[in-house]
Amino acid sequence: MKRFPLSKTLPAALAAVLALGLSGCGFTPLYGPQTVTKGLSAIEVVAPSGRAGYLLREKLDDAFARDPNVLPSHRFIYRVEEKRYARGVRVDNVANRYELNLTAYWQLVDTKTGKPVKEGTTAAAVTYDSADQPYASTAAQQDSQERAATELARRIQLELAAWLAGKSKA
Repeated sequence: MKRFPLSKTLPAALAAVLALGLSGCGFTPLYGPQTVTKGLSAIEVVAPSGRAGYLLREKLDDAFARDPNVLPSHRFIYRVEEKRYARGVRVDNVANRYELNLTAYWQLVDTKTGKPVKEGTTAAAVTYDSADQPYASTAAQQDSQERAATELARRIQLELAAWLAGKSKA
């Protein structure tokens, strides 16, 4: 008596059933419609002064996959607020662990009309150790800024992608 290998046929059958089920419920992937990808790449990011503003602009340009050959349809304008809190204190009352909160207050402005079409506040928090050596402490602080900017850009990208996807369905 010949047996069929369940380990090969079961996953394929399960994937086919799931695909049929998802197609029936109206599910569409967020980046499925080309309007989301094209919409994000046509956003021009206008950065405020300062290191945190520059880092966030760099991360947003990467997240949006900014296409410099396309005229921008929207302008992303923001300001960044940066706060540090001492979280770990040694016996001699010197902080050795910090929390960095990076908050962006932003507007998405239509370039044709000059009017804001979406605005929001997005925040990210990261922690870092502070060393006794000045160079190591500065490097840890700068690394935390970069990590916070990366997380902030990711959250903004997801929010704008969801907005663009909803706008394309309407």
